[in-house]
Amino acid sequence: MSDYSKLEKCLDYQFKSKDLIIEALTHKSLKKPYNNERLEFLGDAVLNLIVGEYLYKKFPTSNEGELSKIRASLVNENGFTKLANEIKLGEYIFISTAEERNNGRHKASILSDAFEAIMGAVYLESGLEALKPIILDLLEKSYDKINLDVLFSDYKTALQEITQAEFGSIPEYKIEGSYGPDHKKEFEVSIWIDGKKYGQAKGKSKKLAQQAVAKIAIEQFKGKN
Repeated sequence: MSDYSKLEKCLDYQFKSKDLIIEALTHKSLKKPYNNERLEFLGDAVLNLIVGEYLYKKFPTSNEGELSKIRASLVNENGFTKLANEIKLGEYIFISTAEERNNGRHKASILSDAFEAIMGAVYLESGLEALKPIILDLLEKSYDKINLDVLFSDYKTALQEITQAEFGSIPEYKIEGSYGPDHKKEFEVSIWIDGKKYGQAKGKSKKLAQQAVAKIAIEQFKGKN
C-alpha cells in the first residue's frame, strides 16, 4: 500500500519524505536493504522523553518511583501496540508473505516496533515540538485514565521494590490452601515480609492470588506513609 493519507490524517501530520515513512513501515522480514529497526531505536528514546515530561507535569505530587512505574506501564510493547491500533497502523506496515500468513499485522511486537519507528521518523523530520502533540493526543484518546492504580497492576514487582528498599529482602508467598473442583479451583495465598504476615487473599490461580495479596500489602505500606 502506498497511500498513507489516512495514516497521516490519523496522526495529523504530513510526511515530507515518503522514503522515510516507507522505511518506518518496513519490517525486517521483508529482506530489503532498509528496515525500521534504526528508526525504532530512535523512536523509543524520544517516546521515553516525551512521556516522561508529560507525566512530570501531569502528576506534580508524584515521586520519582511512581512516575517511573507509570511511564513503564505506558512505554512498553503493550502500550505502543495500543497506540498503534488507535491509528490502525497494521494496515500500512510492509511485512513478508510468511509474516502475513502468520498474522503479522496483528502481532504486538511488529506493531509496537512500527509505532516507535513512525514516531522516530516524525522526530527526525520535524523535531520534538511536532511530535509531542501527536503522542499526547494518542495517549488521551487511548486511555480513559492515566494514573498509578489504573495502569500499574503488577503489584508483586511494585511490592518487591518497596520491601527491598525498606527491609533489604523480598516478600515470601505461602499457599495456605486450594478449594473447589479441578476445573474451578481457587487458591488462598498469604504474604510474609521480614517474618511478619501482611495479609491473605484468594484467586483463580496461584499467580492471581499472589497479585491480590501483594496489592493488600502495598495498601498497608501506603497507609503507613
